[in-house]
Amino acid sequence: MRIRTTAAVAVACGAALACAAVPVATAADAPASVRPWQLTTGSSAGGGQTALTAVTAKAKQPYALAVTFSKVKVAGGRSAVSVGTDAIVHLSYSFALTATDVDVSASDFYVGLDLYRGSVTKPANDLYGDQPATCSVTSSESSSEKVVTGMTCTGKVDIYPRSDLHNADAGAKWHGVAWAVAYNGQNQQDPADASKIGTAELTGQSSPTVRRLSKLTTDATPEPVGKGGTLTATGALTRADWDTHKYAGYTGQKVRLQFRKKGTSTYTTLKTVTTDSHGKLKATSKASADGYWRYSFAGTATTPAVSAAGDFVDVK
Repeated sequence: MRIRTTAAVAVACGAALACAAVPVATAADAPASVRPWQLTTGSSAGGGQTALTAVTAKAKQPYALAVTFSKVKVAGGRSAVSVGTDAIVHLSYSFALTATDVDVSASDFYVGLDLYRGSVTKPANDLYGDQPATCSVTSSESSSEKVVTGMTCTGKVDIYPRSDLHNADAGAKWHGVAWAVAYNGQNQQDPADASKIGTAELTGQSSPTVRRLSKLTTDATPEPVGKGGTLTATGALTRADWDTHKYAGYTGQKVRLQFRKKGTSTYTTLKTVTTDSHGKLKATSKASADGYWRYSFAGTATTPAVSAAGDFVDVK
């Protein structure tokens, strides 16, 4: 279980979507909790005990909170994001929210957005933010029958590659789930009456895929080289390995050897080379003019495209 602590709120998390906002004072001692939608669906928290285990012994399930979501957007609508082995990646999100007869100003009313892979009731993995979303009221309509509040919400999903990701997550289909929970004064880790907790969610929202960050190098020799002489370009294509937390050679991949003549801005592909069992590259070509040599990789579903920096070679 990972505990994420912030200045105001901590999030206690276990396996597969098993976490919820809790006060900082109790976060260090709190057991793994559950996401809002799991309180009502009884989804599996990591393939072991059900998410309802913590609350069903004492009370009924939470009620359906009168909250709806719209205009959900993750990472600005990007189709993919690349993650390395160490650097935390922050994915912004936004959505609109409409709440009917809900005290949105309550200190224990939280909203947010998570990403999940696989089924929402039994996800293979999940990604979430260190803090809940921040919302602003955009409209408020009151009548003798109800109070309807409109809000816009923004936040971030914080990806910690060393603890959040495995290689199986790369290129897989991810979904977003916007959620809201009103604890209404109930203890967030051990509610006396869970039927007084309200939850709402919108699942199946579009999300970017997550890809293993790639690196590519080029070294052209000799430098300088005689005109018409043979130039050898070596290099290596590597990508983040989320299981070992290192960069490993990407084997059996087609990579283009390219050349850009000095004074021009466009690279021309000379030949295609396949990486060996260690992700290494080696090719030869005739040198005819001063210019820059590089390898360029088009990318795959699991690994983004990357081009090496050009290596300048002077032709004598």
